[in-house]
Amino acid sequence: MLADPDTFVDGPSPVCIDEYQHVPAVLDAIKAQLNPATRNRWFDDYVELVLERDVRELSRLRQREQLPALLRRLAAQTAGVLNVTRAAGEAGLERTTAADYVKLLEAVFLIMRLPAWGTTVRARATSAPKIHVVDAGLAARLLGLTAEKLARRDASSLSQFGHLLETFVVGELIRQASWQQEIAAIGHWRTYDGDEIDLVLERDDGGVLAFEVKAAGQVSGRDMRHLRKLRDALGERFLAGVALYTGTRAYGFEDRLHVMPIDQLWK
Repeated sequence: MLADPDTFVDGPSPVCIDEYQHVPAVLDAIKAQLNPATRNRWFDDYVELVLERDVRELSRLRQREQLPALLRRLAAQTAGVLNVTRAAGEAGLERTTAADYVKLLEAVFLIMRLPAWGTTVRARATSAPKIHVVDAGLAARLLGLTAEKLARRDASSLSQFGHLLETFVVGELIRQASWQQEIAAIGHWRTYDGDEIDLVLERDDGGVLAFEVKAAGQVSGRDMRHLRKLRDALGERFLAGVALYTGTRAYGFEDRLHVMPIDQLWK
């Protein structure tokens, strides 16, 4: 199954899989075979299974019935700075309880916290982590974001799409970075002055790679301003900055700054 999950699940139904968490790639293989209605039902069943079985095995829970509501509130923050207090209030939980539940949801790989990076680069860099739902498809289901809503192109749906796209790309980049031996730190960079970079990878030798995700078909000079500021702050330590966008052309923008289509992650 580990070597070829697509072939493993491509058999007569039903296919029974135990201990799926040991081979996360099998979930992508399963989702690739589902139509929208079946996929939504699968996401719902998956969340229910994880919350009812895996989380309960890790801890004795108080206010257990509020856990799905908390997960939905956290999904609404995906690709944003984690605000446990707000999510707790919206889900009807005490903050301390919600903070414990966030740790549990991380432990069962439903969410991840992306730590802040670069607090020594600039004094005004924040130390707050960002949150990402581990699976962008699951995040879309939790948010109720459908293809029909996206087709209407209203402001709320487009904003959610931007956050989900960032979550998806960051997850793919972190997965690919895990294959590299020399990565020393992974995080996001955000300052109180409004500078923000979605993902920063720091190598053992101090070299830095930075990535911005743009839910647009064009990238302007203004879109590169945060990468430019980090480049100027780090000097020679800054190896490259990449803006990943929904367009089709890859090109060099200026010194050590590049623009690249998102699908280049797989090509």
